Formats: sequence, C-alpha cells, structure tokens
Amino acid sequence: MEIAVESMASGVGMRKNQTLICAPLMADTVDQVVNLMHKSKATGADIVEIRLDHLKSFDPQSDIQKLMKECPLPTLFTYRPIWEGGQYDGDENTRFNALQLCMKLGADHIDIELKAAHEFNKFLNGDKPEKCKVIVSSHNYDSTPSSEELGNLVARIQAAGADIVKFATTAVDITDVARVFQITVHCQSFQVPIIAMVMGERGLMSRILCPKFGGYLTFGTLEAGKVSAPGQPTIEQLLNLYNFRLIDSDTKVFGIIGKPVSHSKSPKLYNRAFREDGFNGVFLHLLVDDLPKFFDTYSSPDFSGFSCTIPHKEVALSRCDEVDPVAKSIGAVNCVIRRPNDGKLFGCNTDYIGAISAIEDGLRENGASGPVSPLAGKLFVVIGAGGAGKALAYGAKEKGARVVIANRTYERAKELTDIIGGQALSLADLESFHPESGMILANTTSIGMQPKIEETPVPKEALKHYELVFDAVYTPKITRLLGEAQEVGAKIVTGVEMFIGQAYEQYERFTGLPAPKQLFKEIMGDH
Repeated sequence: MEIAVESMASGVGMRKNQTLICAPLMADTVDQVVNLMHKSKATGADIVEIRLDHLKSFDPQSDIQKLMKECPLPTLFTYRPIWEGGQYDGDENTRFNALQLCMKLGADHIDIELKAAHEFNKFLNGDKPEKCKVIVSSHNYDSTPSSEELGNLVARIQAAGADIVKFATTAVDITDVARVFQITVHCQSFQVPIIAMVMGERGLMSRILCPKFGGYLTFGTLEAGKVSAPGQPTIEQLLNLYNFRLIDSDTKVFGIIGKPVSHSKSPKLYNRAFREDGFNGVFLHLLVDDLPKFFDTYSSPDFSGFSCTIPHKEVALSRCDEVDPVAKSIGAVNCVIRRPNDGKLFGCNTDYIGAISAIEDGLRENGASGPVSPLAGKLFVVIGAGGAGKALAYGAKEKGARVVIANRTYERAKELTDIIGGQALSLADLESFHPESGMILANTTSIGMQPKIEETPVPKEALKHYELVFDAVYTPKITRLLGEAQEVGAKIVTGVEMFIGQAYEQYERFTGLPAPKQLFKEIMGDH
C-alpha cells in the first residue's frame, strides 16, 4: 500500500517532501496504546509503530483487532525480540503467528528482523496480503560499518524479501552518518524504499535530514526521553524546531558545531528565521569530536555554513582557507561559511561584536554616556583564554579597556596576554584581586552551564568590586555567577544578549538576507 501524503499545511507552512514521521508507541496495555495513537495523530505523526513486545499482557486475536479498528493512522507492527534490542522473550512461532495475524487484519507494514526473515518467509509460505509492506530490519548497537559493508547489508535485506529496507547503526563519530546518507541516495536512485537511521546524539542529523536524501520515514517520539532507540527527536521538535516538512533535496544544511552542543538555542533561532524568511535551509545540532575530519567528510556545497562553539573555535581557524583579519587577530572563529563558487571555507568572528555591544549597552543603562565607549579606561577582567576569551579580550582592548586574563592554567592566560597585552592571572587569584572598584568581569568559560549550575568561577564576596558582570553562558539565563553578582549590587548582562548579538552577522552571512533582529529578540525573550 502506498501511504498517501497530502500536500498540506502543518502549522509551519506547506509540505515539501514525502518522508513520513512515524511515532513509536510503547505502553503496558492496549488501551494505553490506543490513547497514544490519537495523541500521535493530534501531534502530527503520519504513521504509528505499534511495539507489541512492550505490552504486559497480549491476546493477539482480540488485541490486534482492537488496535486496527481504533487506529486513526496507517500502522506499522513490530514485535521485537530481546536478541534485537526488544522486549519479547518467547518462541518464534508465537511471534510469527502474531505478525501474520497483523498482516491478515489489515496492517500497512510489519517489521521483521533480517536474522529472522528467512524463517519468517518459510512460515508465511507465500501467504502475504498485497496491502501489507514487509520491512526487513537490521540493528547495530555498536558502530556504523563501512560503505561496502552497508551496501552488502542492503543487498542481503533485499534478498530476504523486503518491500522496504531498514537498518539502524550507531554513530561513534558524526562522520559515520555520511556513509548512511550515501547508501540512502544510492537506494533512491534504484527506487528502493529505505529507512536508514544512525542512533545516538552523533547520529541526530540522519533523523532530520532523511527527506533531503530520500528516506521513507523517520521516527519522532511523543515525549522527550521516551524513545524506542537512542537519539530520537520528538515529533514536536521535528515539525516546529527543525521544519521537517519543508526539507527537500535542495535544502542547505547549517549547524552549530560543539562538544557539548545539545544545550544550544541556535537551531531555535535560525530555523524560525529561515521559515519566516522563506529561506530553504535547516540548522542542526552537530556533536563533533574531530573538526578537521568533519569538514573533510561534509565537503559538499549543501553543507553551507557553521557556527562554532566550545571547544572548536581555534581549530576551526586553522582549517579555514581564508580568515577575516579580525578573527585572525583574535585567534579564533565562531562562524564558518563554505563559499558556493569554489567550496573553500571562510572564517570570521562575531563573538566579540555580540558580547562587547551587550556590555556597552549594560554600562550605558547604568548611567555611562558620551561619544567614546563606556569601556574606555575600565579594568576588564576576562575569565577563560579559549576562543571566546580571546574574542572578548580583543574587543575590550579595541574599545580602550585595560585587559586582565584569568584562566585555570596561568600559562594559557600568559600566552594570550603576551599577544594582546595586559595582565595574566590564575583563576584562583581572582578571589583576592581587587586593585580598584568599578571593574568589568566577563566569564567566557562553560563554568555554571547546565547541568552544573551550582558552579561559579568567582566567589560571591569578590564580586562586590565589579560594576558589571557578564556571563557568556546562557543555559541557564541567570547563572549562579550572575545571581550572586546581582545580590552584591553589580549590573549584570546575560549570555542571551551576546548570543543574539553574535547571531545577527552570522545569519546575514548564512543567507545573504538582513538579520530579523526583532524576531531574534522575540524568540529569545521567553528564554
């Protein structure tokens, strides 16, 4: 059966692809599954996967009939055994009987594991309803095999009588996903329907970009965390965060490269703006371990631009073919563009603009005025000597501030002050460092970021010597550092202001369109 996918509005514009969103339903009772079916339809799923192996009690004849009768969406029945990552621990004959019954009672799809497909075909003995499509599946919970091995796997799945090929591998590195995209495109060229997923956070891209490469379906959960395989996004995220319905073969791919990266609000910002501007792009979380390997693997013009965060800003600079002079002076880039004409990588730094502007605005709100920067002459203490620390130190110095760099390792701070001038301290020195009052403090490290929100780089008592305290961390918005600074009377500037400020230029470089500044502020207003 071909599942009809209407070209319809989904709350985020018209549908531009035929890839289905499948909600995996796992519950103890049939009534709970029925409830989840209706919730799936209301949430925007196209099809439901009914995981029979999760039912605590199961009477195939009556339960399958009820599930078929009550289901408002097309169905996929799976009865996954323990040996393939499921819950079923009984004999194969009982399992095969239940799956055959699903087929006879009108299931649109059933899933059978490659390891069991030969025996299942013998069991069916050719008695297969035309309507039901058989998905033959293989799951690798350890790694993603080579392209050659994946090609052989697909051939074995096809030889096992699959109407639809399905395999799921595990991402050890984000570059593993590229091999799965290649196989998906290859299958598409031969009109072989394929479901190809890469599990784990490093494989997230495989679940979101499958419409671009022609995948048959992706899995989206009803609730965060309630997954049938590692790394599944929610339906709500697919539809409203990643604009899944709008992704097609021409969609340009952008993303935030970091480690960690799942906390980033960049996809929320850029994808909403892409949608409102009618720009055909998608912005992803990209958990990257090895940046040079990532750039070498995803070298197609379709991978058009990247934001870089901790710990990749300095390595990114070394991998760019051309670097903006300011970024070169700072020694770090936070934005990389792949030039469409020659594929070369151009790097720039928008961190310092976003942070320095936000700090200047904070000082003006505190009463500073005049034509020169309110930072001129101020003692500006930067915590951290990484990419963001370098950017802020550079920006503060450009504005006439006197710069102090404090870092966990004094040597790293000294390396930076040797380049840009100023004083180097170890982080421990800050507790007793107060040569004057009215100083500026800027934390550029991840200290205090979720989940370690109890951490702070500077004791509360030391904060009373600062006029203004800035924290580049924006999850949470008010970190312990900012909360304590507020309590001792300092003006605070959150990482959200820097985040919005640095995003303006990046958006314009990504799209060639003016940054929707008001929209960015609205999106982050509820953060």
